[in-house]
Amino acid sequence: MKIYTQRLDNIAAEEPFEVVELSFDTRQKSRFRATLNNGTDIGADLPRTGILRSGSFIATPNGEILRVDAKAERLMCVTAPTQFDLLKAAYHLGNRHVPLMLTPTALYFEPDHVLAEMVQGLGLAVNEVEHPFEPESGAYAQHSHDHRLSPIKALHHVHH
Repeated sequence: MKIYTQRLDNIAAEEPFEVVELSFDTRQKSRFRATLNNGTDIGADLPRTGILRSGSFIATPNGEILRVDAKAERLMCVTAPTQFDLLKAAYHLGNRHVPLMLTPTALYFEPDHVLAEMVQGLGLAVNEVEHPFEPESGAYAQHSHDHRLSPIKALHHVHH
């Protein structure tokens, strides 16, 4: 089993890479096992430097690169008749410190019947959906560099 040990930040994805789809819960962990889209089992023992975002890259010690994508998972989707109503729901959900994904027309959070009832009590629609989950990182999230690197250069620019 290949073990991926390096995180590669912001590389230019010009060539095709093997892909692994991971849930938000798994992308928060530094150690995990997973199955690639082609059926190959892999392991990860990564530095604890934050969440793997969809589109992140990880590598083995010998330089094999893998792209991480967010896996579709069961979520609650909040929609509202107006953007102001959606903003109010985001405010109330944010006060509960739950991971929340924001889009211009909807809010997404992990299934929680108490939160769903609270939002419905505000007059908003809540539906269960299957969707990749990329919640906001928050004001205190770790910062990563915004430098674009080729995959080869990225192997020599690893964050520990």
